[in-house]
Amino acid sequence: MVETTKEPVIQVKDFSGFYGEKVGVKDITVGFEKNKITAIIGPSGCGKSTLLRSINRMNDEIPIYKTQGKILFEGQNVYSKEINLTHFRKKVGMVFQRPTPFPMSIYENIAFGPKLHGTKKKTDLDEIVENSLRQASLFNEVKDDLKKSAWGLSGGQQQRLCIARALAVDPEVILLDEPTSALDPIATKHIENLVEELVSTYTIIIVTHNLAQAVRISDYMVYMFQGDLVEYGQTSAIVKQPADPRTEEYLTGKVS
Repeated sequence: MVETTKEPVIQVKDFSGFYGEKVGVKDITVGFEKNKITAIIGPSGCGKSTLLRSINRMNDEIPIYKTQGKILFEGQNVYSKEINLTHFRKKVGMVFQRPTPFPMSIYENIAFGPKLHGTKKKTDLDEIVENSLRQASLFNEVKDDLKKSAWGLSGGQQQRLCIARALAVDPEVILLDEPTSALDPIATKHIENLVEELVSTYTIIIVTHNLAQAVRISDYMVYMFQGDLVEYGQTSAIVKQPADPRTEEYLTGKVS
């Protein structure tokens, strides 16, 4: 069990997740600090995405998924019956492995969330759409095509659109589940640069299979193996001198 030294934005405490009888993650305790990029790394099937999806309860969609322990956001257990899940997911947004634009225009993709949360005035929506696309470094590429289908964008542009869509509802935390695994190297670099820019405003947690990417962009690193949290700390410190031999095996390519 590992904890951060500062007060975290999200605190995972003694958390376990189960797919029926199968353990997804077990006894995880870790904190995610404000305005930092934390990379969750580890071999396939180690529980990275399970942990990430548990943070904003995306695994609720899986009937056999059950949990124990707590995940706290702003001091409240996100698994409490009292939590407003719609409001919570507004504050803790998520971007998935493959771009998931809605089958509507670029403009409506971004405006969808704000409308859902009560923004109706067109001038307000126009401002949100432009600001969100600018934050996602996409506005200049699509400003003349806002009424066109989002499905006409390239894969990299679609992923930046999905990030803009998450930003449009004014989140505090952005969860990224392998956001560049389906992209080419140029599009990947765009997303990495974007993430590094966004962290001054948002807390970012990213799951990645790409160890080099984690080293390039993250402030902190979580190494998971077979559902366990093996090691947590500053990325530079873990890369330089991992405390656990299992982490060293992964970093040196003996485990993949």
